[in-house]
Amino acid sequence: MAHTELDLRERRTIEDMLNAKVPVSKIAAEIGRHRSTIYREIKRNYFTDEELPYLNGYYGMNAQKYASDRRARRRKLIRLDGLRAHVIAQLKIGWTPEQIAGRLDFDGQPIRVSHETIYAYVYSREGQSEQLARHLTSRRKKRQPRYARRARGQVFPPDRSIHQRPDFVKTRETFGEWEGDLMIFERSQGTMNVASLVERKTRFAVLFRNNDRSSTQFINKLMDVMEPLPQPARRSITFDRGFEFRAWRKLKSGIGTESWFCDPQAPWQKGSVENLNKRARRYLPRDTQLAALSNRNMKAICDRLNGTPRKCLGWRTPTEAFR
Repeated sequence: MAHTELDLRERRTIEDMLNAKVPVSKIAAEIGRHRSTIYREIKRNYFTDEELPYLNGYYGMNAQKYASDRRARRRKLIRLDGLRAHVIAQLKIGWTPEQIAGRLDFDGQPIRVSHETIYAYVYSREGQSEQLARHLTSRRKKRQPRYARRARGQVFPPDRSIHQRPDFVKTRETFGEWEGDLMIFERSQGTMNVASLVERKTRFAVLFRNNDRSSTQFINKLMDVMEPLPQPARRSITFDRGFEFRAWRKLKSGIGTESWFCDPQAPWQKGSVENLNKRARRYLPRDTQLAALSNRNMKAICDRLNGTPRKCLGWRTPTEAFR
């Protein structure tokens, strides 16, 4: 069935039935809509007045005006040929909707639109006919709902908590237990970052560059780096709860590595990698031009870190302890 928006008659019916204290499920049945549609309609178009709170409520005429205003904003890219052509041209050269929206003034465009409006157009019938979504970084066929992100408790379930991690990992008894993190740089570097890994027992460090903060891209690169190690050398990795690590399940199925997660806002629970990051900042300050860093540069930094004697290792180097 084709999607149709609520009209004024339906909105007036909703207003009348709400005033009569009719349950939302019965309102939905009366006008032939799903109850979630009614709940969403009431939430989006509810009238509030801070000075006269007794006037707060759902009004059909107001709701129709709110919806019409939103629709007019959304349709700018259909009505305005010049603006639409500019947006499409920038999409085709690889700019994100946020970058395009932020640059409209600089590019001499008299009309402004938000990045959400651009996304809406890309995934509209008109945008899909031009296959605009293929120019986006994500290249999804459908827009991911803006407020449909899963709670972090579902992404990082309780059985993966650091408190469920075996005691021998905490006491550094076994080899092959790692900690992982991302080193973030100045905004001018865009989404580029450096992943940092440290083996807890030997303090052996591994650094590699990421071109974005996509979880899938990061985990795939991590598996490429870790896979050459024998299985006993990559038993587990402990992360924080950043969404860069939400694809952690691929590690177990891909290379047999377990994942554990710190408590929210508790970076000290993975103190080894935090300490590594501080040491690495000596060679990778926040203004580092990451695009100019070659694999040879990254290896040289790792070699220097792993070749430095550590008091906690009896003044051995991590390289010597790792062998």
